[in-house]
Amino acid sequence: MPVGADAHRWRTFHGERVLVVAARTVTSTVRVLEALPALLRDDGRVTVVFAHDPTSAFNDGVLDLLRAAGCRVAPWAQLGDIAPDLILSASENIDVPEGDCPVLVLPHGIGFQKRVPDSRSARERLSGVVPDSLLESGRAWLAISHPAQEEQLVAAHPKAAGRTLLVGDPCFDELVGSRPRRAAYREALGVGEDQRLVMVSSTWRDTSLLGSHPDLLPRLLARLPCDEYRVGAIVHPNVWAAHGAWHLRTLQAAALEAGLLLIPAVHAWRPALVAADVLVGDHGSVSLYGAAAGLPVLLAAFGGDSVPGTAVHALAAVAPRLDPRGDLRRQVEDAVREHTPERYAAVAARAFAEPGHALARLRTAVYELLRLPEPASAPPVSPVLAAPEPPAAPVASWQVTTAVTGGGTAPAVTVHRVPAAVAAHAGPCPDSPAHHTHLACADDERDHRLTESASVLVRRDPAPTAVGALRWIEDTLARWPGSLLAASAVRGGGCLVGLRDGRVVEAAVTGPELDPGLPAAVVYACLSEGIGPDGAQVTLRIGELRDEDAVLRLRPLPRTA
Repeated sequence: MPVGADAHRWRTFHGERVLVVAARTVTSTVRVLEALPALLRDDGRVTVVFAHDPTSAFNDGVLDLLRAAGCRVAPWAQLGDIAPDLILSASENIDVPEGDCPVLVLPHGIGFQKRVPDSRSARERLSGVVPDSLLESGRAWLAISHPAQEEQLVAAHPKAAGRTLLVGDPCFDELVGSRPRRAAYREALGVGEDQRLVMVSSTWRDTSLLGSHPDLLPRLLARLPCDEYRVGAIVHPNVWAAHGAWHLRTLQAAALEAGLLLIPAVHAWRPALVAADVLVGDHGSVSLYGAAAGLPVLLAAFGGDSVPGTAVHALAAVAPRLDPRGDLRRQVEDAVREHTPERYAAVAARAFAEPGHALARLRTAVYELLRLPEPASAPPVSPVLAAPEPPAAPVASWQVTTAVTGGGTAPAVTVHRVPAAVAAHAGPCPDSPAHHTHLACADDERDHRLTESASVLVRRDPAPTAVGALRWIEDTLARWPGSLLAASAVRGGGCLVGLRDGRVVEAAVTGPELDPGLPAAVVYACLSEGIGPDGAQVTLRIGELRDEDAVLRLRPLPRTA
């Protein structure tokens, strides 16, 4: 709304109460933006002003977030001209202006589970707790999700006694309520039905997962074959704000080229967490959300800045640890195999009391503090989360390892593919005559050095016709004389693999439509083992994911006059 001494001259809507949303960091601002529309839906009695407090080290992105949401933003210095009836924030560190209006502070994580640097001194403080001066004034109210958080808070800050409101956690309610949409989230993220999604979560500071193990993402991508696994990363908004998206993407360039799903800092992390099969985390709130939602959890880091006696400390006592230098695939598979849905039920019970009612309770609290009757409409419920936008570019080059077993008339070819960008982390290739390793590149690979070195070249999009596929194969082999094979799918089904000597193999594979790099790997393996490609019936084993039947036959050469 318009603000200032003569703001009344420019208004269209005239509310009875003014609610100021104090926006200081992305983390805290997004929590309010996600909850507030459901609380004030269709109620013209409440006018909302968004005020930007620019004093945080993590304020980068706040104004962009507010403007993207369509919020009219007032400078913090104009708060004195507004006379709010309630200040709402999920940041406990705002500089509240003089006055007597109440201040409701929502959590931007789960409880008070971490010690963080104090921006007002060189000391550390308990995250989520407002200054004692605001508690002494009797204006502050702190929303909590469990009564144990009040006990912890009062033990650390006696002046907080009687200043908490048991609301619940809207974010956790949304995670639980959105489980039926899990398949839609996986599809939106590009995760196949038979693939496992390993989500990696990192909080901020040097004790976090990324602060402790910055190379864990490319190592996971190298050790988890890309046809069987996808890997995503949920990085705390403070990392994005402090270091910038450019720096984060530069540090993780190899992982991004290898298909890392780098989840945007705002909104999308929740459906991504619902979509996951296993979570690799640290002492941040996302690890606790994942565990409470029933996911298998592996802790790759756990900082000393976490607070003993909290729910996340209880998680650390029961969750298995990930050895970043150990066998990553085995540890992930063990965590999935050994997990039971109730494994972290006791931990969840320590974090969330009476889940499912957070928005309704929060609306009641807001209207009581505004001194207004609640709307007559039904209490709000947590909405189902929207599907996320795909956050990853497709992989354009692979280190492909094939193993041929069986031989004779019924050979089996096992294919493991690792993105070339992280192949240095994949470990040594198997030392066996039956194992063959080659480099394969898609036709949109941007690094021409890889394309020049590739044994197999693959067309990304299916050719509209077999004639178009054959023309592409001929042109590609002529352009890149170092390649041995070129493969193209054909729209409607089938794959054509052209050989350097002019022969063309038709590969028909059962099951869902495959990336043509897989039939090409079968042809490459058969040729390497001396198995003739004309009439060969082969079992294609896509790692440990599934088996498909593949039939190879030579396409007749065109007759000459």
